[in-house]
Parts: sequence; structure tokens; C-alpha cells
Amino acid sequence: LPDECGSIVTFETGLDAGDEIHVATDGDDSSGDGSASNPYASVARAVQDAVPGSAVRIHAGSYGGGNFLQAVRGGADAPIWIGGVAGESRPVLVGGGEGMHLSEVSYVVLHDIEVSGSDFNGVNIDDGGDFANAEATHHVVVRDVFIHDVGGDGNQDCLKLSGINHYWVLDSSFERCGGGGSGSGIDQVGTHVGVLVGNTFREMSANAVQAKGGSENIEIHGNRFVDAGLRALNMGGSTGDAYFRPPLSTTAPNFEARDIRAVANIIEGSTAPIAFVGCVDCLAAHNTIVDPQRWIFRILQETTTHDGFEFLPARDGRVVNNLVYFERAALSTDVNIGPNTAPETFRFENNLFYAWDAPSQSAPALPGTELGSIVGVDPALTADSGIGASSPASGAGLLVVGVERDYQGVCYQDPPSVGAREIF
Repeated sequence: LPDECGSIVTFETGLDAGDEIHVATDGDDSSGDGSASNPYASVARAVQDAVPGSAVRIHAGSYGGGNFLQAVRGGADAPIWIGGVAGESRPVLVGGGEGMHLSEVSYVVLHDIEVSGSDFNGVNIDDGGDFANAEATHHVVVRDVFIHDVGGDGNQDCLKLSGINHYWVLDSSFERCGGGGSGSGIDQVGTHVGVLVGNTFREMSANAVQAKGGSENIEIHGNRFVDAGLRALNMGGSTGDAYFRPPLSTTAPNFEARDIRAVANIIEGSTAPIAFVGCVDCLAAHNTIVDPQRWIFRILQETTTHDGFEFLPARDGRVVNNLVYFERAALSTDVNIGPNTAPETFRFENNLFYAWDAPSQSAPALPGTELGSIVGVDPALTADSGIGASSPASGAGLLVVGVERDYQGVCYQDPPSVGAREIF
């Protein structure tokens, strides 16, 4: 295989725990001491002993949900790890209002756990309501977790992130959270400087990934979305005034989301794969979109200027190097444009559009500026949504500043291929 490109580095990279605190199904919170031979029974008890550099090791088995952890503070060179044990099956947190809730934490790594059956969110990480404090919750890694079958027919999320700054969600799976057209795989409200890489989303109701409430500078890269709901990627959204981070301004324009970057994702199905909803300066690049069910893209505005708060419209989006393989008969319109938006400011560049049921009708109706579209030529997708050297997508893209790696972490060539996967 080609060399990997731009590997993911976090604050935990290269670090090891200084001490271990053990949790097991046969442990005891009263008589245990957290050692491997005399473990605690609950995560909450184990975390009480954690200091910077500690690892809370949760051994395989089933544990109750409802774990609330507050003010867990690691250090930049000594994080606190909370998760499963290498070589064992993931521990499973079952039931409760939420499987796990972390509030006002920093330099924490949550890893190798499974969460299911909670009534509301699977895992909730927030700033404890200290909306104006950028240091309330920061530097968090969530990796190798599996959150599924959470909530019911409402707005319940697999992973809820609110007011976090500097975070990573890596190599995790999210399935069937919420319902009735509500609920997210990862719901981000007022979060900043985030990276979502290598995750899989299946059978979602409203969306797989949402970033709203003043969220900014988030990269959603190399993920797979399968039947991921009404809007697989909801860049922006609708947020109550009181929940924006930082709080809304009466002297400067506000936004639901800014600089959200959806790059090198594979999106299969969903009513609309990508929606720009009050999203400013946002990017959709190198995504492979297969069989959208109603629209390819949406440009919407759900939060408008009101009560002395000016809101910027969805504007200045860039859609470049995406491969769209679709059924013409399934689509209502190519791009759904709502009121109070600025679609004329969008740029569509070097995207490939192929209607497999009607190749001669592959040309989409796009707003704004359209340059270099590749239309009506079969990209010859492989079973895993890749392309070969003879594909018209091969080497047909534009270089995008800051985009180096494809869906699998392979370096894009110069010029790059269109879509999520570079040719080998």
C-alpha cells in the first residue's frame, strides 16, 4: 500500500499510564483498593483515586449505566485514561439515563467501552453549564468506543458533546440512537477545534454528525455513513439562544457553525448526505456519495436574526472533488435551497456526478459558481467505493489546501483523485 499520510496525533500519543486502578464485575467499592487483585466494582469509585497519569482499567463484563464523573483533570503530559483492558472484550455499560456523563474535565481519554440501552444519551461530555469558560472542558479523546441502541423515538444521541474545546473522536462506531426524525450519532453544540476520524455510523434517525450552537473549526474526515438519517452530515443546525458557546453577541454577527470541514467520507444512503445549515465558510471535499434518497446537498437557514442577535446566513461554502453516484429517479431536486441563505456565494468545483439509471441526465442544477464538473461518466466504483486507475475520477481533482489524506489515510496524489479514496 502507499505510505500513510498525516497520521493523527493527540495529547496521549506516546504516553503511558503511571499507575492503574482496576474495576471488575466481582470487585467491591467498600473493601476494594483498586489493585488488580482487589478491584473496585464501579467506575465512579475508581475515578476518585485517579490523578494525572492514572488509568482506570475496566475489565470485561456488564456494568450499570448512570455513571456521572465530574472535574476529572489530567495534565498535558499525564492524561487520565478511562476504558477497557488490552486483550479483553470491551466492558459494556447498560441502561441508566446516560451510560456515562463527564462534566468539567480535561486531558481525559475515554476508550474501548461499549454503551447501550440508556434512556437519553449514550455518553455525554459537557462544560457543566459554564458556557462562557473555554477552559471548563478541554482536551478530550474518545476512541474505540461502540455506542448503540440508545433512547427511543426522540432526540437522544449516541455521543453528546457540549462546550468542549480541543477534542478527538476516533475509530468508533455509532448505531441506532434516537428516533422519530431526531437524535444524532455525534451531536456537537458550541464545540471548537475538533477532529472526527475513522468512525462508522449506521441506521441513524436525524443525522450521524451535527455541529451547531457556535461550533467552529471541526474536521470530519475519513468516516463511513450508512443509512445515516435525514441529514447524514448536518453542518450547522438550530440551537436555542441560551445554549450557544460562547454566548451570543449583540455587537458582532453570530453563526450556528463556521469552518466545518467534511473531507474524504463515504456516505451511503440518507435523505440528504450533506446539509449546510447556517454554516459559514464550510467545506465538503473528496466525499464519495452513493445513492442519496432525495437531495444531494441542502443549503438551509434555521436560525435567523432576531431579538437583537444578528445571524450570518449559510454562505461561502465550497464543494470540491466530491464523487456523487446517484439514481436520478430518486431525487426531488439536486440541491435543496431554503430561504434566508446565500447560495450564490457557494462554489462547486471538480465534482463528478453520475446518474446510474439515466447517465444522460447526470448534470445537476447547482447554485453559485460551478467549475470543472465531470458529468455522466461512470466512475466504476468498486464494491468498497474505491476507484481504479482507469476511472474518470482518477487524477481529476484539484489540490485543496490542508487536505492530504484519503478515507484510509493514504496520501492524495498531485493532482488528487475525485472522491474519498485515492487509487492505489
